[in-house]
Amino acid sequence: MQRRGFLKAGGAAGLVTLVGHRLGMAAPASDSHIEVLIEEPVATISPNIYGHFIEHIGGVIYDGVWVGKNSTIPNIQGVRKSLVDKLHEIHAPMVRWPGGCFADSYDWRDGVGSDRPNRTNFWVDEFEPSRLTSNAVQIYDSNAFGTDEFLRFCKLANTQPYLAANVRSLSALEFDRWVEYCNSPAGSTTLADHRAKNGSVEPYNVKLWGIGNESWGCGGNFTPQDYASEFRRYTAWVPQYGLPLEYIASGPSGNDLVWTRGFFEKAFSMGDHKIAGWSIHYYAWNLSRGKSTDWVEAKGDSLHFDIADWYEVFKQGYMIEKIIQDQWAAIGEYDEEHKIKLVIDEYGPWYKKGTEVSQDSILSQQVTIRDALFTAFTLDIFNRHADKVSTAACAQLINCINALFLAHEDKFVVTPNFHVFDMYSAHQGGQSLRTEFSSPSAKYTSDGQPSTFWGLNGSASLKGKSLTLTVVNADASSSRETEIVLRGANVSSVAGRVLSATDIHAHNSFEQSMVAGPVATSVKQSGDTLHFTFPPASVTALTISLA
Repeated sequence: MQRRGFLKAGGAAGLVTLVGHRLGMAAPASDSHIEVLIEEPVATISPNIYGHFIEHIGGVIYDGVWVGKNSTIPNIQGVRKSLVDKLHEIHAPMVRWPGGCFADSYDWRDGVGSDRPNRTNFWVDEFEPSRLTSNAVQIYDSNAFGTDEFLRFCKLANTQPYLAANVRSLSALEFDRWVEYCNSPAGSTTLADHRAKNGSVEPYNVKLWGIGNESWGCGGNFTPQDYASEFRRYTAWVPQYGLPLEYIASGPSGNDLVWTRGFFEKAFSMGDHKIAGWSIHYYAWNLSRGKSTDWVEAKGDSLHFDIADWYEVFKQGYMIEKIIQDQWAAIGEYDEEHKIKLVIDEYGPWYKKGTEVSQDSILSQQVTIRDALFTAFTLDIFNRHADKVSTAACAQLINCINALFLAHEDKFVVTPNFHVFDMYSAHQGGQSLRTEFSSPSAKYTSDGQPSTFWGLNGSASLKGKSLTLTVVNADASSSRETEIVLRGANVSSVAGRVLSATDIHAHNSFEQSMVAGPVATSVKQSGDTLHFTFPPASVTALTISLA
């Protein structure tokens, strides 16, 4: 897949409207039904499913995460304070860094110590040639934000680091040395002393390590068999320092089963493989209705779209469920006990250029209520497949595609995606429960032809006596009057929050920042049966206390 023609700078305006809908006293006849089966658990939902991703691309790191210790912008050790505060609010469990394709040309030694070189950023060719004489850190990386800064950022945000190693252009020995720098005990080695001199006497204890990134493409253009050999070489005899490291192998783009079977056939033929997770990247990007497969031309617009594009990007996004099922089955042909879990560490909708927050944010795009629904139902899919998916990372955290935050200089705003992660955070560590949805499909016209998409979908989880039910109503024009039944439990009380918009293009801007957030909503209770009307184009989270 070609991925180097991306979004450039600009501005956008708009306002996300978060509307609460209160149910009347009398519940009308229900056209939809949800059944939560308390006694049919799936698996524990790994908190890491709610992870994030940052890369040195555009304004993600410089202007987004990192403002510098001497900045007048409020910061903590150089990290934007507003970002740290918001990550605490959503209990962000994990952040992946330094890429992405940037990782495949990154030398970790450039980003430690006091004498840091200026390097050409991997994404330099995405800038206009006239800008290449600029010294912008987005074009020529100053390495001001390196390993120590990232790991301190993780500590500040109370989140686990997930490091992506450079397999394309660094040696296996350098990977060993990076692990040593991060994890060797205080005073034990020269690199441990170097780490102490750079501000951290104690080891960082990094557990999650990606062995390469998109190794079928920017990560080296490997064949799956050659990459399997490289993975084995990079993970052989890495010092553990008493810490069980988890190695993530670079899986396919989308649902490439040839890559998956080729890798696992080779890996398992060689014996001990050390594979903890299988990375999958999947973006919904082609809105051409089959007219084009060009990476640039086939994209839709993030702000100016019709009702057909609303549903078509959902249809593309919902394919991740089939990808999970197919990849799981393919891996199971070799890993019969299913010890290896899926890691969806890049996902989201990807639109064409035109809504960037600044001229240096080459991949920044506006995020509408459409993207909030997309993100919500993707998280629901991960929840429903908690037995298969151990880790995921929304791409990307700030100033990028499907971001939770937009920032430029002293301006900072949350997108609707932030509220989705906030509303869904209660699922982390819960027991995923089998949940059945029955609802009329949404109907629309695509290129003159009638088409449909599901009406309601979601997921449920249980922690002790607290049940979380999240529901997406994808229908842009119709509400869904719904009966909710819990099988195997008695309801004590219920509370809810709703995120919706009267305009499907609704979004935030620096000029018109967010209103307070999702609005509390009441739910009609009749014994152990609940009645609720899910508004059109909405995400709802219900917290149900069990007796």
